[in-house]
Amino acid sequence: MLFNEVYGSYYNVVAGILTEAVRGTLSKERIREIILKKAYMESGISIPEALEKGEWPLLRKDYTTPLRHVPTMPLTTLQKQWMKAICQDPRIRLFDPPMQELEDVEPLFSTDFFVWFDRDGDGDPYEDPFYQEHFKKVLLALKEGRDLRIRYRSKHYCHDQMFIPEKLEYSSKDDKFRLVAYSPKGTQYVIRLASVLEVSLTEKNGIRSFSVKPRKEIVVLELVDERNALERAMIHFSDIEKETMKLDDTHYRITLRYRKEDETEILIRVLSFGPKIRVSSPDSFIELIRERLHMQRNFESCGS
Repeated sequence: MLFNEVYGSYYNVVAGILTEAVRGTLSKERIREIILKKAYMESGISIPEALEKGEWPLLRKDYTTPLRHVPTMPLTTLQKQWMKAICQDPRIRLFDPPMQELEDVEPLFSTDFFVWFDRDGDGDPYEDPFYQEHFKKVLLALKEGRDLRIRYRSKHYCHDQMFIPEKLEYSSKDDKFRLVAYSPKGTQYVIRLASVLEVSLTEKNGIRSFSVKPRKEIVVLELVDERNALERAMIHFSDIEKETMKLDDTHYRITLRYRKEDETEILIRVLSFGPKIRVSSPDSFIELIRERLHMQRNFESCGS
């Protein structure tokens, strides 16, 4: 809501019209097309009228303009302050955002304003130079379609092999980035960026000789929509493949599909809804729920 009135719909529409006028490609029909694309229907009456009658002295009757240059949209002080605040986040700096115009700007808020109560405390080392180097190489490989040779450590071993990168994922609960990649034979791997020891890029890759659809686990939930439980669930599981079916006015069935390695995180998310969500299948996930609750009960007993 900070910027909803800055460079709003009218500004963008008129800027588009004047851009074509500067280039000498504007016509009455083109004005209508720009308005339909960038604004609301009612703007189709007010904007052309204001331009043609000279209320906004920016357009001549022959659809040329006294402007010599294409309209630009320089950042406002508020926008710069917002960007400076966002760029304080070490995760944003992994993407090398341009900071030149923000050097003399005070941030709109500080990262100290936020307290994370539902996030692991051992997130990725974003400030580490080696982590930053590895991240940028992986990002470059994804952008340019190149293979990677990665040396990384797992729980018990160190590995060194070729990978075809598919995507980077970020877990807000774990505060960690993970690389989803494939071996040349089509086996899927999920590698924590923080576990990477060395990365090197190969030449641009060719056509892949395999097509893989990774196997996903399924859990079926029964939800009671009380105290906005459905809305919270849609937000909570927004990053997960799912299907939602309405059973009656207050009951819904949600089917989640997830990777096996994400099971603990899914379990914690489901438990956070308490009695508003019940797991109906599979039995293996129900057993995990029981084990987790039993462990929690024992922990609380020891604490008291």
